[in-house]
Amino acid sequence: MSDIKTDSFPIEYLKNLLQGNRKICLSIANEYIAQKHTYPELYEEIIRTSLYEVGRLWETKQISIATEHLATSITESILNELFGQIIVKERINRKVVVACVQNENHQVGAKMVADTFEMLGWDSFFLGNGIPDEDLVEFIHETRPDLIAISLSIYLNFSHFQRLLERLKLEFPDLQIIAGGQAFRYITPEITARLSNILLFPDLYLLEKYILFLNSKN
Repeated sequence: MSDIKTDSFPIEYLKNLLQGNRKICLSIANEYIAQKHTYPELYEEIIRTSLYEVGRLWETKQISIATEHLATSITESILNELFGQIIVKERINRKVVVACVQNENHQVGAKMVADTFEMLGWDSFFLGNGIPDEDLVEFIHETRPDLIAISLSIYLNFSHFQRLLERLKLEFPDLQIIAGGQAFRYITPEITARLSNILLFPDLYLLEKYILFLNSKN
C-alpha cells in the first residue's frame, strides 16, 4: 500500500469498496493516515467522497441496493475500528448528542460528526438513525448535553427535519443546534435562511474549527 499516491487514494478506496474488499479498504485508510493526513481529511476526502459516489451510482442504477448497503456496512465497520485511534485522553467536560432525522437510513455522516467531537475532547452520544423524536427529546433531557447535532441525508426527509427543529427549540430554547448532511446540497439558500437559531456545517473542516472555537471558551 505504501506506493499509493495521494490523489489515488479515493480511487482505490472506492474501487475496493464496490468490490466488498473490507480489509483492503481498511489498509488504504490506515496508509492514508500514515502519510501524515488527518482523520478529518480521511473522512472528507476518502470516505465521504466515496460514499457520495456510491449514492450516485445507486441513484443512476449502475449498482444494486445490495452493493450500496455493503459499501455502507464496510465503511461503518472501518469507522468503528479506527475509533480507538481517534479518541483522545484529554477531555474538556462537554457533551454532544448526535442523531439522524427520523426515517433516515444513512448514519455514516452522523458517525463522522460524533467522531470529530471525540477527537477534540468531547463526549459524544451517537444515537444514529431510527430514533423517534419523542425518544430523542427524552434522551436529551436525561443527558443534558451542551450541543445537539442533527444529520439530514435525504432531501425528502426535510419536512421531518423542520418538525424536529421546532420540537427541539420548544423543549430546549437555550441549547445550540447544529446540522449538516448531504441533503443540504439540494436545499436552496432561501430555505436554509429561514432555519433560525441553528448552525449549518457543509463539511467536517468547518465543524472542526467551530469545535476548537468552543473549546477555547471552555
